Amino acid sequence: MSDGKLAFTVDGGIGARANIGLIVLATDQTIEHEWRQIFRLPGVALYHSRIWNDANITPETLRAMDGGIAGAARLILPAMPMNVIGFGCTSASMVLGEDQITARIREARPGIAATNPVSAAFAAFRTLGAQRIAVLTPYAPAVNDGIRAYIQKAGFEVCAMASFGEPDDNVVARISEDSIAAAAETLVAGSGAQALFVSCTSLRLAERVAALEARIGIPATSSNHAMAWHALRLAGIDDALPQFGRLFTRGIV
Repeated sequence: MSDGKLAFTVDGGIGARANIGLIVLATDQTIEHEWRQIFRLPGVALYHSRIWNDANITPETLRAMDGGIAGAARLILPAMPMNVIGFGCTSASMVLGEDQITARIREARPGIAATNPVSAAFAAFRTLGAQRIAVLTPYAPAVNDGIRAYIQKAGFEVCAMASFGEPDDNVVARISEDSIAAAAETLVAGSGAQALFVSCTSLRLAERVAALEARIGIPATSSNHAMAWHALRLAGIDDALPQFGRLFTRGIV
């Protein structure tokens, strides 16, 4: 028996194709679950950190996250190269602005590709050729007003919008998938929408997108669904995953 150093070889590791980071809200119960279902790809690694947030979603509590984004990004494998880091809050990305989110991530990881649910959703709408968007949210009116304005300022038309009107993120995460699907069907009926967007990383949709699309006849995406797709494509992972709907068969336009 030798007490010397054993020989070994190294390979590309879990993330041989891509290392993707995700900043998750302290209260979020959903995004990690949905991303794990999607990121079952060989050579693609997913790493998380969490950022403090208030469970009561208001413009003020959303703005309060600004100072914590860089620190959360810094905690994700600080000694290892990353391909993409995503920030997992839709409403905060609109309140703070997409450019501010990217700037905060790059404070910790200079030059890295960054995404968030809003930038991802807009990329998805363009890829799907959708201009008229039906938007389903869980938010209170003050947050919904900002979301409608932000989407329309980006050049898209919010042709229908509905909300569950629940400000507590801990409750939003438990809104059933059946309730979300039923609300989506009601929302898009007769609206002339070209795509459905379910806004909020706490709402569950990713595993039911393909089935919902078959029922409503238009493409569907959500905060988690769009950002997972965007992160993969930004990292150069172009695998087609039709089980997750139309978006996952396409690259970024």
